[in-house]
Amino acid sequence: MATPAVSYSKIEIRPYAPNLGAEVRGISLAHGVSAQEFDEIRKAFLAHQVLFFRDQEEIPPGRHIEFGRMFGELHAHPAAPAMEGYPEIFEIHAHKESKVANGEFWHSDVSCDEIPPLGTMLQLHILPPSGGDTMFSDMYAAWEALSAPMQNMLMGLTATHESAHVYLGRYADRGQDDNNISCPSAVHPIVRTHPDTKRQALYINRTFTTRINELSATESRVILEMLFGHCEQIEFQIRFRWSHNDMAFWDNRCCMHRAIWDYWPEERKGRRVTIKGDRPSC
Repeated sequence: MATPAVSYSKIEIRPYAPNLGAEVRGISLAHGVSAQEFDEIRKAFLAHQVLFFRDQEEIPPGRHIEFGRMFGELHAHPAAPAMEGYPEIFEIHAHKESKVANGEFWHSDVSCDEIPPLGTMLQLHILPPSGGDTMFSDMYAAWEALSAPMQNMLMGLTATHESAHVYLGRYADRGQDDNNISCPSAVHPIVRTHPDTKRQALYINRTFTTRINELSATESRVILEMLFGHCEQIEFQIRFRWSHNDMAFWDNRCCMHRAIWDYWPEERKGRRVTIKGDRPSC
């Protein structure tokens, strides 16, 4: 489906790829966002699914939180430790002592929550000399590329999204005890309708989705593996190479992402704010 034509006067939008993403220029997030700028950013976000704010200064934590709240109530991560003094911020940090890095496999952020996130805003302040890219996959396009018989079969089916296998022990090296975390599980439709664009998207991912509830265990395993591979095809993807202080803002309701940990033992660090979404519906 073609991206709807939208005009902008307060920001500059440069499509990143024909199917997904756009660069945003001509705005300083560190100095705050006006109502008119916010309106145009929101329109671009819905049109392009992921926005890359280039040429930025480091955004102070308070300003980062303020920008996130313009889109809605903020989402608290159930397991990751928060930034000291700023419970709304999740620090992304991998270095030579890290055992894991955040987001190494395809996922939609915290899809295991009953009400999963609308979107995520990540700014990176420390980058490795090379590597550390983030990949995004267009789940609208993945749904639209399925055959009509497959679409008909999937409509009305639900999947379980779980997190214990992901979160237990994951943040131990950052002082997070498993007794102090939550490992939510939720059931969501496999095909969800975006509340704003009204477009349909596949809503499954390799990290959290564990089974299709209406199928047998064998059927579920086979269909999920097919869908995972389908959504991860290169024609649905873009790959973003970060520059210092870039901010990425992605829509968890209609795209997946994956952070490439190819830079060990180098360091990569940033701050992310996540906006609470709506209960997925078909």
